[in-house]
Amino acid sequence: MSEFTKVSKVLLESNGIYFIECPGCKSLHPLHVGSQHKIRWEFDGNVDKPTFSPSLMVNAGHSSQCHSFIRNGQIQFLTDCHHNLAGQTVNLPEVEEL
Repeated sequence: MSEFTKVSKVLLESNGIYFIECPGCKSLHPLHVGSQHKIRWEFDGNVDKPTFSPSLMVNAGHSSQCHSFIRNGQIQFLTDCHHNLAGQTVNLPEVEEL
């Protein structure tokens, strides 16, 4: 994978993949938007307050799951998340340049 580019205070990008920092998992979550990706999310183009659809489901083994909607610069965590932000809506945190 190529180097990350910080495209806004809340998004990194690399090879047609946007990355957000998840405050629940404390890790980056990828959203594939480039046409080269077979499975991809729709992106509204707003890098400051992004909206992606459909929902994002991230699984890291059997005991870790994060399920959310990313809308207008906020993460709406669904109740099936396995972290302490389940059921809450929070602003996207600032990402660090890698």
